[in-house]
Amino acid sequence: MAETVRTATTHDAGKLAELAAITFPLACPPGSSPEDIEAHVERNLSEGNFKEYLADANITVLVLDDAGEFRGYTMLVAKRTSNHDVASVLTAHPATELSKCYVHPDHHGKGAAARLMRASLANAADKGASVVWLGVNSENAKAIRFYEKSGFRKVGTKSFRLGNTVEHDFVMEHEL
Repeated sequence: MAETVRTATTHDAGKLAELAAITFPLACPPGSSPEDIEAHVERNLSEGNFKEYLADANITVLVLDDAGEFRGYTMLVAKRTSNHDVASVLTAHPATELSKCYVHPDHHGKGAAARLMRASLANAADKGASVVWLGVNSENAKAIRFYEKSGFRKVGTKSFRLGNTVEHDFVMEHEL
């Protein structure tokens, strides 16, 4: 079986949680507390969380599946944002959030993220989104470069709470 990008199902929740536990820490600033990262993963990226996400008709999780091994995943949220900082900078509606975009570190630099991004943007466009937006930590230069290369541009900022720390994110947007 060749590597494919497909829509995840509730049967994938366990594998998604395992991958999230590996990949989420990579997006955090170097000074992030391991306890805060672990608590965030437990609170937001557990198997139970993924089952809830996958049951929500407004959320699509795409997975890069290589013969049953997950290489990466994205999560698209097709809901109006309740974050005022984000809502005030988006240039069009409907807007879909690219809530998560992660690739296993063993597959960085091999085109996996680009394949997932192309599929994610196509999925959002197919479902009627005018723009896709995301938040990325302002210190995550590697991710920012990738998003810019993928056609996103900075349109604003927002805050993100990681445990007891308030992180600062860029809001980036891609017109479809």
